[in-house]
Order: sequence, then structure tokens, then C-alpha cells
Amino acid sequence: MEQHELSEQEQIRRDSLKELKQLGINPFPAEEYPVSHYSQDLLDNFEGNEDQYQEVCLAGRIMTRRIMGSASFAQLKDDKGRIQVYLRRDDLCPGDDKTLYNTVFKRLLDIGDIIGVKGHVFKTQTGEISVHVKEFTLLAKSIKPLPVVKEKEGKVYDAFTDPEQRYRQRYVDLIVNDQVKDTFIKRSKIINTMREFFNEKGYLEVETPILQAIPGGAAARPFVTHHNALNIPLYLRIANELYLKRLIVGGFDGVYEFAKDFRNEGMDRTHNPEFTVMEIYVAYKDYKWMMDFTEEMIERVALALHGSTKVQLGEHEIDFKRPFKRVTMLDAIKEHTGIDIAGMNEVQLQEVCKQLGIETDPSMGKGKLIDEIFGEKCEGHYIQPTFITDYPVEMSPLCKKHRDNPELTERFELMVNGKELANAYSELNDPIDQLDRFQEQLRLSEKGDDEAMFIDHDFVRALEYGMPPTSGMGIGIDRLTMFMTNQASIQEVLFFPQMRPEKKAEKDSDEKFIEKGIPAEWVPALRKAGLQTLKQLSEVENPNKLHQDLCGVNKKNKLGLTNPSKEQVADWIK
Repeated sequence: MEQHELSEQEQIRRDSLKELKQLGINPFPAEEYPVSHYSQDLLDNFEGNEDQYQEVCLAGRIMTRRIMGSASFAQLKDDKGRIQVYLRRDDLCPGDDKTLYNTVFKRLLDIGDIIGVKGHVFKTQTGEISVHVKEFTLLAKSIKPLPVVKEKEGKVYDAFTDPEQRYRQRYVDLIVNDQVKDTFIKRSKIINTMREFFNEKGYLEVETPILQAIPGGAAARPFVTHHNALNIPLYLRIANELYLKRLIVGGFDGVYEFAKDFRNEGMDRTHNPEFTVMEIYVAYKDYKWMMDFTEEMIERVALALHGSTKVQLGEHEIDFKRPFKRVTMLDAIKEHTGIDIAGMNEVQLQEVCKQLGIETDPSMGKGKLIDEIFGEKCEGHYIQPTFITDYPVEMSPLCKKHRDNPELTERFELMVNGKELANAYSELNDPIDQLDRFQEQLRLSEKGDDEAMFIDHDFVRALEYGMPPTSGMGIGIDRLTMFMTNQASIQEVLFFPQMRPEKKAEKDSDEKFIEKGIPAEWVPALRKAGLQTLKQLSEVENPNKLHQDLCGVNKKNKLGLTNPSKEQVADWIK
């Protein structure tokens, strides 16, 4: 970054950095700092155990400072929370040299700097548990100011709340907005609770390829790349299903994977192109067993996070207590549209969509049409956890036909708050039927459906060796976290959601300013005054004010330039 692009605060902090180095203080030391305690431990356990906290060592970031002459208070933020620290000049500098307090702490340290402190814990006159500092060490100098969030009489000012900024600079978001960290701690707890649950059952956690020659296991548009050494296209996986089922063929009774999947499709409040799913496959089970298993898993997650099955989500209180309601897809459509679509062909379904005001296009097969009807007219009604079961066969190319009705499949989706949370099948293990279904997908692809599945001949070959009856289930971890932490947007539960490239501010070259007759030495001053383009310069309405601003920049930054006349500045604007 060029010098003239720095804000006043950034420049001051860089000057402080130089001065620290001149004093022989390394602003970025390499040595280990022996942290012995964390803020929250002290706040929770100090009372009644005062003797145990006569020597403590903490490290964290300075969040506030109150300097009162020869003594100061500061707030330190570490991994567990925040605590007040008390610093006294004569404690830090017992000799004649008071530089460490008067110069280093008071003048050269800033909010955002990371320090280590050693001392003892005590209670202030106002009853606040604090650390009385006997020694401090600068561990990292912050040369970019943090947004300072102020609170007065219960009102918050200057909060760091702009979503674009928060997602783009998550590191700042985590520093200044304490509740954000809690969301991600809960996300980790969700995953760990599920992992413990599966391991208790004896299922094996596995890893499968992310780069795949054939993207399979879901209906979605993949991202494509090229492998140079093999000279073949490869795809980022859209699902890990087909590889996990190969492992069931190989003889594992139960396998699961927390997987990153990638789908080259739209982004909104519930979709990110990169997302996390958990898929599990268990041999000798069916979808009815999997419903019971899914209920038990989600109930356990809710209890682990909240100590209750009831979870607030927006305006609704969701109760994850077992058992969940169960409704067939055809019954759901009949209930919410008054139309029985059982046995209808493609033409009839197109007509139903037209009747219901649902947009369609010629590439849509029976499965897509039914999916659209359900999505538009039914999905939003299922607020409390509900299993929608027995999907038409055209919607489920990898799912076993229903034991009582060959037009349906043994499949369920778990709906919560009007959104799909989990998807599960009695898995198709008939290789001949599976190849037929793949070929039907190929026909859809030829009609223009860019989400239709590729034919995976190796997977069909695996089934030819024999796969036991199996049930599989996939659940979106991002969406589950949204539901369990009361977040309306997927971006709130991803550390680093996908963003559009950051817009760079327009900026003309120095040469353009010089060509206009502006002396080269005054170009940095113009930039400091906020004028980065000739267009901005031409739009200045008051040349006298600009003249004053430039003279001010010259003086404040000690540039040592001869100030231009008012007439000269007026000419620059023309």
C-alpha cells in the first residue's frame, strides 16, 4: 500500500511501530508465550478460590483502554471471553525509567494490539474481577484500526453490522461481534455430537474423492476442471453417495463421511456453491429404519446444544422431540392443491402446473414437474419436523422402488421450517434397474436438463457384484446449523461464504494528474484529500475549501511543500 493511501490512524500506527523498534521492542516476537489461564476461567472460578490466582498469565487483544495518569484500565479479549486488566506505572516500572508505561503503553499501544500480561487476580471497588498487571509483553502490533463498537445506556453505536463487510472480513467480525464465535462453536458441537452418535453405533468414518471423473449421486450442475497429467476433465463432487455405496459393496456394514460438496448453481440465503453434507449408509436396513435413526440423531443434537428439544427459529418454536410426523408426497400434494396426481403422465402434469400457475419448460420430465408442484404448493407448510415419504420413481434415480407400488420409491425427505433438511432412501441395489434409470437420466440430459445425472458404468459394475439391502441418508450441515442456531442466512454459519470479487475504487494514474498541470509533488496530497480521479477533481464545487484542505494536509503530514495559491487550485479543477 502506498503511503498516501493510508488513513491518518494507519499512518499513526506505522509511526508507533517504528518507534517501538527504535526502543528495542520487537512488535512481532517469535517466542512462545506461556499462557496459564483464560478470561472466563478467572471470571467463573475466582470467588472462593482467591489463593489460586495470585500468579496468572493471559494473552489477548486490547479492546478498550481507560488511561488515568499513572494508572490505566484495559479490556483484554482472549479465546474464551473478555476481562479487565489494571496497570499501574510504578508496578510496571519500579525504577526511574518509566518508558514502558509512559511511552509504550500510553502512547505506542493501540486498541487491537495483542499483549501478554502477568499478575494476580483481584476485585475492584466496583466489584469487577480484574487482573492486576505486574508485567506485560507486546505480542503483535495491530496496524489497522478495528471498528470501535460503543455502547451507551443500552444502545450500541458504530456496530460492525454490514453483512457484506462481515462476511468478507470474517476475522474482524469475530473480533468485534462476540456472538458470532458462539455460532461456530455450536456448529462444531453439532458435528461432534453426530460423529459420537455414529461411532457408538459402530459405523466407520471414511473419506472419498472430491475430484471425480464422473460426478454422480445427485441432480446438480458440477464444476469442471482439467487434470494435466491424465489429460482428462475432472469434476468437483456434487455428492459422495456412489463412492460410499461402493464401500458397502466392499463389505462395510456402516460408513459415513462429513463431506464438502460443490454445485455450480445459484446463490441465495440458503445456498452456497461449496457446502458441507454428512452422508451415511448402513447395510441390511431400509428407509423406515432410517427415519427412526434420523429422528434419534437430530433429537440428540438439539439436546446437546440447548438441553431441550425445543429450538427457536425465527418466529417459530421448533420441537425436535421424537417421533416426527410422516406424510406421503402424493398425500401432501393432494392436501395442499386438492389434486390427486397419482398415475398422471408428463402431459397431464404439465396441465396441472399450468392450472396451478407454476412455470415449466419443455426439458422437464415427470420428476421435475412433481418436484415443482411440491416445492411451490406444499413445502412451505411443513414447519415442524415432518418426513415426506414415498416419492415418484422419476424423482429418485438411485432409490429402490416401493415394495407396495412400483410407481413410487422408498424415499423420505425431512422438512423443517418449510425447507428440506435431510434426504434418505432404501438404496437401489438392482444393477439392471439402476442402468435403466441412468439411461433415463441421459435422455433428460439430451432434452436440455443440465442437472440430469451422468451414467456411472463403474458404479453399475460394483452393484453387479452384489450390494446388500442398504439405507442411506444425507443431511446438510450448514442448514442444520442454521436451524439449531436461529440463523436465517447460510452465510451466517459459514466462516468464509463465497463472495463476488471486491470492487476496487476507481483511481487515475499520477501521470494523468501531472498532464493536467498539477505538480507531481501535490498528487499525493490530493489523494490524501480523497481525490483519486480527475472526474472527482472536476466535481469539486468549492476550490477555496480544497485549497484549505491541501494546505492542511501539507502541514499535518509535514510534507514541506510550498502551498499553492487559491488561483492555482482553481485552475486544477477546471
